[in-house]
Amino acid sequence: MPSIWSETVTMPEFPKLSGLIKVHTAVIGGGMAGLLTAYMLKKRGIDCLVLEASRIGSGQTRNTTAKITSQHGLIYHKLIEDKGYDMARLYGEINQRAIEMYGEIAEAEGISCDYERLDAYLFGKGGGDALRAEADAAASLGIKAEFVGNAGLPFPTAGAVRFENQAKFHPMRFLKGISMGLNIYENSPVKKVEEGVLQLDGAQVSAENIVFATHYPFINMPGYYFIRMYQSRAYSVALENAPIPKGMYIGCSEDAVSLRTYKEYTIMAAGDHRTGENSKGGKYHALRTMAKELFPNSREVCAWSAQDCMTPDNIPYIGKYAANRPGWYVATGFNKWGMTGSMTAAQVISDMIASGGSRYEELFSPQRMDGAIMGEVVREGVQAVKGLARQNFSIPKEELDNLPAGHGGIVQTPEGKAGVYRDEEGRVFIVDTRCPHLGCQVEWNPDEKSWDCPCHGSRFDHMGNLLDNPAQENLRRME
Repeated sequence: MPSIWSETVTMPEFPKLSGLIKVHTAVIGGGMAGLLTAYMLKKRGIDCLVLEASRIGSGQTRNTTAKITSQHGLIYHKLIEDKGYDMARLYGEINQRAIEMYGEIAEAEGISCDYERLDAYLFGKGGGDALRAEADAAASLGIKAEFVGNAGLPFPTAGAVRFENQAKFHPMRFLKGISMGLNIYENSPVKKVEEGVLQLDGAQVSAENIVFATHYPFINMPGYYFIRMYQSRAYSVALENAPIPKGMYIGCSEDAVSLRTYKEYTIMAAGDHRTGENSKGGKYHALRTMAKELFPNSREVCAWSAQDCMTPDNIPYIGKYAANRPGWYVATGFNKWGMTGSMTAAQVISDMIASGGSRYEELFSPQRMDGAIMGEVVREGVQAVKGLARQNFSIPKEELDNLPAGHGGIVQTPEGKAGVYRDEEGRVFIVDTRCPHLGCQVEWNPDEKSWDCPCHGSRFDHMGNLLDNPAQENLRRME
């Protein structure tokens, strides 16, 4: 379903790449992180091109809530404890700088993207002590943050942490603005990367440096990102006649809700879950029920969902892709803060390529391997084993004859286990349940009528067409 951002902008079109090209830096991925990196490299005189598999902004950029904030949940108190004061200060510093840079670029390039500075609030329905500790930790790092007893929301809270002078904008209009003048190729998926050579259908690119800004890295080895993070989904609606106070808001509980305005609309997001673990559905229904309870006179104008890569220590992976790939760089694991994460990644990677290093590269290093990362490796290994076991040994959930119209499920067919969807007209679509990424069994997501992989987050529509990576191929269709 289209988001409020994709509904309110017309994006430019760029050609498909053909032939052989040699370039200093190739950026794979035409979302916010990829285009900002290319933009900054171009400003520093570096020859750079962007390769986008579909259309620019067609991935997660168009589905964000588009908050630009250094307030990233209950993070600074934990960062100080786990990483030390200096690393926590660097994290706050570069994310604060990201807020300013969006405004500076928009002004310098004359981009009309509804950029606006305002406060951001992290609220809780309980646990006021944790909020106070977070406010104190952020303030100790030089961030203008304080605990307030009342955020002014239309429901009771235990207080909130207020971060001053954060920002919001229209992400697709900003992306459109920075794309002008960049060397971009759309509908140009990269099929294979070997050292400094990128293989495409009917094209080849040779590059000294390669930046993987594809949301989730599609090269499994080296890097092993598939065992060092997971993907999470959340659901959003844009509402008319749903007034909230001036500001941006997000809860810090498991059933947290996010709120911000865009023009006359209020954007409300909730329903987080690990991708591939929503077989019962009901996420949109719960969100709409909440909207009617909080804003009885509201009317829905858009509904959409987003996907985020989650790291175990809540810090993105930005920098060298792997120790044995000196010319490869990666930007991933933004932990639901993709707008500040994208600007941060562009700053760090462009510094590393243009100047040989960044003062932030240790903090974001993808090669870090502390206890939190190792714990995630173990958890993701267990998750993969579960996914493979479901594929090989689990009992099908539905029988084809019992599958109602408009529903999907795992059924037993003459060829074995298959994923089946029966549409409202009674037509049946059958796909192989093995995710082409690493073979885990996909699960039906009734909220979005999609097949989602619970291991690494690849997603496919009801006909098996690829929606989200790391998979690069469609599900195999069956008769």
